Amino acid sequence: MKTNTENHTGPEAAKIRSMFAEIAPSYDRANDVLSAGIHHLWRKKLVRLSGGGPKSKVLDCATGTGDLAIQFKKTLGPESQVTGTDFCAEMLIPAPEKAQKAGFGDIKFSVADVTQLPFEDQQFDIASISFGIRNVNNPKKALEELARVTKPGGKVLVLEFGQIAIPGVREVYNFYSNHILPVVGGWVTGKQEAYEYLQKSSAQFPCRNDFVSLMESTGKYHSCKFHSLSAGIAYIYEGKVN
Repeated sequence: MKTNTENHTGPEAAKIRSMFAEIAPSYDRANDVLSAGIHHLWRKKLVRLSGGGPKSKVLDCATGTGDLAIQFKKTLGPESQVTGTDFCAEMLIPAPEKAQKAGFGDIKFSVADVTQLPFEDQQFDIASISFGIRNVNNPKKALEELARVTKPGGKVLVLEFGQIAIPGVREVYNFYSNHILPVVGGWVTGKQEAYEYLQKSSAQFPCRNDFVSLMESTGKYHSCKFHSLSAGIAYIYEGKVN
């Protein structure tokens, strides 16, 4: 079994963990304000694309306050087994109560590093990570770990921000991302610098075919593809485990 030792080390990793810890209390409200609630629709689509059934075992990494884990449980039904992990303990604090209020108190939550998951091989039918992989110090290692704990033929799905390719729309969204999003995020959370970092990391992270190529480079996946969301503000990537 893999140990639960954190692999996020060094000053940059500590900075990211501290940043998420600081914005955790207002994270949900900020997401709703900044996306006008559309991020919930993106998570619903990811669950649909997962092809999960009533008895699926699901692992959601970087689960944060538990939104995607809860959506999996809500969609797949009471016999599904859902586990949510995050490397920032403070982000997980609201998750159990949130799941309980939604009627899904059997979702398991624990602190774990996606690049060193504390699970045996081939434990899950589906593994996912949403809005987290761009903040991992070694995304390729994270993809390898997600594949390791997923059964052959199972799916790994990644939901992440990217860059819009459509002229006109791209310029408008870039203006919003660079000049409005950090200010509004700072107003909601009191941590404008956190949203400046998150915007920059989104702008620089590989998307579309570049991320598909990263998945394929692990040698752990086949049938990899991406789905554009909201004109390319975000993308869902999926791959079947070899």
